[in-house]
Amino acid sequence: MKKEYPDDLSRAGLATALPALSTWPNQFPKTEITIVVPEYTSICPKTHLPDFGTITIRYVPGRTCIELKSLKYYLLGYRDLGIFYENAVNRILQDIAEACWPEWAIVKGEFNTRGGMHSVIEVRYDRPSKSPRKTSRS
Repeated sequence: MKKEYPDDLSRAGLATALPALSTWPNQFPKTEITIVVPEYTSICPKTHLPDFGTITIRYVPGRTCIELKSLKYYLLGYRDLGIFYENAVNRILQDIAEACWPEWAIVKGEFNTRGGMHSVIEVRYDRPSKSPRKTSRS
């Protein structure tokens, strides 16, 4: 029997306000930046148990780079947030793309084994050719 999650549970954490990501001017175009965060935590919205993992962010910035202190506080915002792995990785990518409009970005979440399974989620952003419109979160 197929079991589906209610819409509010499957979308948990996607619209929650998190600390803002700050940026600073990029002086070196085409520089690839990799940031590894080995202490990511969030809460499973179904079981309410903690999830642990490593988040790796790789990107080539456009005009601005993500400021690391703000990234740390942003990711700490997930600590008590009920959100599925896939949603968290996609949300992190969307928020980074919105904050600094990189040439491209990849966010990879490698989550600790739980229930005998090890999950790896990776998503990619490629900058569109036109500048994005400002959103209400900008």
